[in-house]
Amino acid sequence: MKQKILQLTLGVVTSIGGFLEVGSIATSAQAGASFAYQLIWPVVLGTIVLIFLVEMSGRLAAASKLTVSGAMRDRFGFDYFVVPLVTLSVVIYLVLAAEVGGAAFALQLVTGISYRWWAVPVALLVWLILWAGPFSAVERWVPLVGLVTVVFLVGALELNLDWGALAHGLIPTMPSHDGLHYWFLVVNILGATIAPYLMYFYSSGAVEGKWDESYIGINRVIATIGMSFGALLAVAVLVVCARVFEPAGMRMEGYDQIALMLTGALGSWGFYLFAASLFVGCLGACLEIALAVAYMTAQGLGWRWGQDEEPRKVPRFVLVYTVLLALAPWLIVLGVSPLQVTSMSMALTAATLPVAIIPFIVLMNDPVYVGKHTNGWIGNCVVLFTIVMACILAVVTIPLQLLGGG
Repeated sequence: MKQKILQLTLGVVTSIGGFLEVGSIATSAQAGASFAYQLIWPVVLGTIVLIFLVEMSGRLAAASKLTVSGAMRDRFGFDYFVVPLVTLSVVIYLVLAAEVGGAAFALQLVTGISYRWWAVPVALLVWLILWAGPFSAVERWVPLVGLVTVVFLVGALELNLDWGALAHGLIPTMPSHDGLHYWFLVVNILGATIAPYLMYFYSSGAVEGKWDESYIGINRVIATIGMSFGALLAVAVLVVCARVFEPAGMRMEGYDQIALMLTGALGSWGFYLFAASLFVGCLGACLEIALAVAYMTAQGLGWRWGQDEEPRKVPRFVLVYTVLLALAPWLIVLGVSPLQVTSMSMALTAATLPVAIIPFIVLMNDPVYVGKHTNGWIGNCVVLFTIVMACILAVVTIPLQLLGGG
């Protein structure tokens, strides 16, 4: 039981790397600054969906000893698997570039040296951690260091909150102004929250942790607590920006503006704690994304894989994250704004959700893979709802971008 409880760290590391990272910080900050508490509801909606999908990923791994990628390749064949592999890898590369840019910008805030000079060292640091550390080190140290992100919750509680307006933000409402931007942020928030790489990372972590059917119960707790922790911090970012920036009519157009969000509540320390939180969140996301792509590729192509393996024993697995991290910094080095990369990558993530989620409805109802642990009607309804929502997002994302919503 003690070992199972310690596995809660898998949920927390998935949460920090997949929830409170550059996408969630940027979209939540923009939402709070532009629309106060009105856009809390997509954060909560995305979190509920994510809890179900992450729980299913862990249940699949515990019941079948297969990851999401491995089960997808086994069930649908390589011809189908290559579609999500290529599509998601391209989009996830942009997400990784955004995370590298976010970490680099955090270093610029502290040092004054341009983020363009920090992009390559950040990517190299991520590679060194992956090369030297087993999965257990990533799983345990990221949540510990990531506790600095609780500063957003502290900042929110320090402000004079309007609890009634906050509760009202849980109910979807039509915007009174700037409708295109409102709906573009809804899409981006959902894209930042329901990131497909989270499922690949989580299920792979479960297999690396040698989960069996005895973990299925604690898996529900891990998924719920881990994802809810990340959601609470994302809402805190939104709330702080709603209190600090929205009354002044400020629209967030760069991380240099967002960096001031905590100074009102925490003084000059707030600036440095924001930089530390942004860096840690983005670093955790970089580790998670690089591993997720390496997992997905190696598992789909039948290569030996595992972060707990010595690099020389899994050379192709290591090669995938090495190449990915070698390519990730260059959009930032060439001068593309980290916030622009973030906005584009979150929108494209939302557009590709159907490719990642549709297989869930089949895998989670196939006794060959999950035995007696198939989905109930609630789980199936959530997956069907998510598929419909994902298809709508895929249709509207690019038009919203082209019409100026971003």
